[in-house]
Amino acid sequence: MDADNDNNSSQSQSQQLEGQDRLSRLTDDNHPLPPERFEGNNDSSSSQSQQLEGEDRLSTLTDDILLSILGRVSLHMAVRTAVLSTRWRHLPWLLPELRIDVKDFLSVPCPDPIQANDMEKAMVCLTNATRGFLADRQRESTICSLNLKLYLINTSLCEVGALVGDAIDSGLLKDFDLAVLDETEPHNCGDRDMLQRAKEIDGFFSAYPSMLHCLTRLSLHNLGFDKLDMHHVLFDCCKQLTHLSLSHCDTGVWSLFKIDAPNSKLRVLELVKCRFQRLEVVCLPKLEKFCWNTWVSRCVPLNFGFVPSLGELDLSSCAICDQPPFKLSEILHGTTCIHTLTVDFQGENLWMQPEMKELCTYLNKIKKLHVRGIFVEFDLSWTAAFLAAAPSVEMLHIEVWDHPCDGDDESRELRSFSKRRAPHWEMEFNDSKNWLLKELEFVGFRSLEQQFTFIRSMLERSPNLQKIILKRDEECDMCQALDVPSKFPKKEEHEMVVRRIRDGDFLPQVIFCE
Repeated sequence: MDADNDNNSSQSQSQQLEGQDRLSRLTDDNHPLPPERFEGNNDSSSSQSQQLEGEDRLSTLTDDILLSILGRVSLHMAVRTAVLSTRWRHLPWLLPELRIDVKDFLSVPCPDPIQANDMEKAMVCLTNATRGFLADRQRESTICSLNLKLYLINTSLCEVGALVGDAIDSGLLKDFDLAVLDETEPHNCGDRDMLQRAKEIDGFFSAYPSMLHCLTRLSLHNLGFDKLDMHHVLFDCCKQLTHLSLSHCDTGVWSLFKIDAPNSKLRVLELVKCRFQRLEVVCLPKLEKFCWNTWVSRCVPLNFGFVPSLGELDLSSCAICDQPPFKLSEILHGTTCIHTLTVDFQGENLWMQPEMKELCTYLNKIKKLHVRGIFVEFDLSWTAAFLAAAPSVEMLHIEVWDHPCDGDDESRELRSFSKRRAPHWEMEFNDSKNWLLKELEFVGFRSLEQQFTFIRSMLERSPNLQKIILKRDEECDMCQALDVPSKFPKKEEHEMVVRRIRDGDFLPQVIFCE
């Protein structure tokens, strides 16, 4: 028994020494860790005593529990925590999931704006950290997944690509999540820049093809695939891809792009400011969620073919002057099991035409409905068309838009926005049929008569509506800078609001969320 204890003790000491050696390699001049983001107060001896006592208690826990703790913080924090205790020093190299984010390596305070020199320095640190975890020959456990967020800096990409590729080829790494970031705003990124970035990404993947074979999540920014086969790279080569996010990426302004990938495992597709004239999702059998934020099309921007698993659809855009509205049913055609629908108008005119009967076919399974970005001066009664077409909705989220930073009509016209016109929908309701609505969430509530009228109309048609949640506006950074007082009801006004909502006939629970 004593011999076994001695062996265990020697093994533990060996692990700790190995961990200490690894940490020293990460923290020397050639393998810098990210700068400190938190500074502790070590002046108090009692505080030190409490810290040591807490450390002793934590040190009695098993590796599995300690790894669960470290897995909940960023990797740079996990490594720095391990430096403080010999008991923890070997643990970062046992983590089954690694998240290495280049933004953790930016200087503190974070530069604003982030310049090219800042990105290059951060990428040097990220490369060293990646080398420390992937090139360590003494690592015995497999990395289940690596989440890597980096900048497109060629001098560093080559080494990072080689490290990841070798880890995949050797069986050390199973799943790979990659996000290629860019600090350039889309409106400042020209077509030539987008083409060059796409060429560099294509070269990166071509040099290390094993990365594509185990990519499960991919996020790309500011890429122009005009001269490259975007479909081949994203859907033919990335056979394990389940989540794809494209921000300001396309095949040219007002281009047509078709996705026909019957063998794809893609479950989530997110588009942000992609300039397709039209996107045709011909076949994506595993697709469960589709989001598109801001399109530039002058026609119906989206069409679905075979998407039998699609359950969540999120469409968000502001209508500009030369964009005629279209029927939402034209987009929904081809879907069969949508259960969560989000439409966001970003405070402008509706980009969809009035319709109700056509929607019934596609909304009959919806349980959650989010209608966002409704200009605050617009009447809300038209939104009832959704509930009339989808009486199975149980949760309704309404969000009005009131941003002081919008500017006057003249400045909005310069930004290609049309004059706002309140929507007018002629609707016929079946008075004998109640709705199944159980919960109403209202963001941007401000005690306007039209808002009280809308809420009471929901109560009249929804006998199961027992919970109403009222929330204040979600201010943007520019609105916060203007320091405009909130119009959300003050605490002393809550009783009056509840009384007006209930109106003596209803007894829903009303919750105020500041």
